[in-house]
Amino acid sequence: MSLILNEEQIMLKNSAHEFFGDQMPVSSLRELRDKGDKNGFDPAHWAAMAEMGWAGILVPEACGGSDFGYLGMGQVLEESGRTLAASPLFATALIGAPLMATAGNAEQQQKVLSAVASGDCLLALAIDESPRHEPLGSQLTAVKNGDGFELQGQKQFVLDGHVADYLIVLARTSGRTGDPAGLSMFLVDRNISGLAISPTLMVDSRYASKLTFDKVRVSGDALIGELDDAWPTLERVLDGARAGIAAEMLGAGQEAFERTLAYLKMRQQFGAPIGSFQALKHRAALMFCELELTRSAVLAALSALDKGAENVAELASLAKAKACDMLELVSNEAVQMHGGIGMTDAEEIGFFLKRARVQQQVFGDAGFHRDRYATLQGF
Repeated sequence: MSLILNEEQIMLKNSAHEFFGDQMPVSSLRELRDKGDKNGFDPAHWAAMAEMGWAGILVPEACGGSDFGYLGMGQVLEESGRTLAASPLFATALIGAPLMATAGNAEQQQKVLSAVASGDCLLALAIDESPRHEPLGSQLTAVKNGDGFELQGQKQFVLDGHVADYLIVLARTSGRTGDPAGLSMFLVDRNISGLAISPTLMVDSRYASKLTFDKVRVSGDALIGELDDAWPTLERVLDGARAGIAAEMLGAGQEAFERTLAYLKMRQQFGAPIGSFQALKHRAALMFCELELTRSAVLAALSALDKGAENVAELASLAKAKACDMLELVSNEAVQMHGGIGMTDAEEIGFFLKRARVQQQVFGDAGFHRDRYATLQGF
């Protein structure tokens, strides 16, 4: 498997690096936080990203996208991670778009995907119902009611759920909790009667929402894909999301590492840069090695997704687990090596640690993915 980017992917990565560095530096996230922005992102920045085609990277060409693939999307996400850029790119373009492209019918795709590619429609996936990632534990029910369904239950930690135009909701339509069979997905308008959306500001200054469905009635046309058979499609898209968040974590780790190196070269103690001290050199070397190992794991997972490889699940879990370990190490070391100033809000390095703690939990932490990897390997 080749872990080298082609010319087009390199060009995309370079353009993303320039855009996020110039238009959406870490100070943009600070500004959103300090003014208490209720969206959690700047619509003008999202419009610019859509204009560059990033919202449609995983949207078929027939629906207005470029269908450029996961490896291309990973380069944009990695660069967005460098500046902790707050946008709907993850929830809408990485998760919602491929779900609709894979499982949605022609009418649903026409209604949603073109608008997603143009930046005019935001999506959010509602799957988890507890503090930990456990998609098969879904207990929200969808009961047949006439020619439609009635949804009852709650979802938690729904990324961008407070701004999404449509919610893709995982519900149990048959079977028992924990069974892969019996799960279905529904496309739900945010303004539907009986739905309550409660946003929560997280430690990284972004939002996740709690959704409460109280006898929410949807038509039969809201069903995405086949009844009782959502899991195979959803699992594949979740693996894309896991590889994508690992790419974003790689970018955050790389930036935190580079900022730390610059500080080690600048800060002086006992008449010498602290980066000349052997103990700090060893710690920096370990950070570098972990970053490079993570980079290989992320590229392998993204490439496997584009090729439709049989071991996508293993590689996605490997990438996410490795990214979790790497970013915990790098974010902790970055703050510690900055010393006292690293603990203050005046220094931006603390933003990376806070973002890391949320990223580590998104769609499964390191423990979840080690267990999943072992299970997939037959242990």
